[in-house]
Amino acid sequence: MSEMIRKNRMAWLAIGMVAGICLSHFWPNEPAMAVVTDRNAKFALATAEIAQGGQTEAIFTLDFLTGQLRGAVLNSRTASFTHAYFRNVNEDFNLDPSLQPFYTIVSGRCTLPSRGRASTAQSVVYVAELTTGKVIAYAFRFVETNRPVLRQIPLEIVDDFNFREAIAE
Repeated sequence: MSEMIRKNRMAWLAIGMVAGICLSHFWPNEPAMAVVTDRNAKFALATAEIAQGGQTEAIFTLDFLTGQLRGAVLNSRTASFTHAYFRNVNEDFNLDPSLQPFYTIVSGRCTLPSRGRASTAQSVVYVAELTTGKVIAYAFRFVETNRPVLRQIPLEIVDDFNFREAIAE
């Protein structure tokens, strides 16, 4: 028996490779999705998935000096930005203009209902501010188009919560 196995090693190797390929073809898989966030002392950016499947993302920037949260969607078919989003987060957090805000930003998956012609993205953008102790979730809508949307679309507040008491200065 061992003599037969030794003589047919190549056949067993081929059978094992074919079995492995067949198994990997039918094995359930899930694409790796990653959200990117980066920051420095005065600026942060984060990516957010538009639709399930991760073919299109939006990029959001948060300017700590002005409190402007801005975003855009890069259309994969036209290789151009087709949507523009904005929000003044200083106003949303009711910050005193004389105080320096301490922000952080991330995005996360969330399937919210769509209204009207525009679809709601499969992600929300979370912005937290340290002195107020508050986190606000922002949703954004989009319409599939290859042409740039000429107006800026306001980000919508979904909800907020306090993660701690505000700091009195």
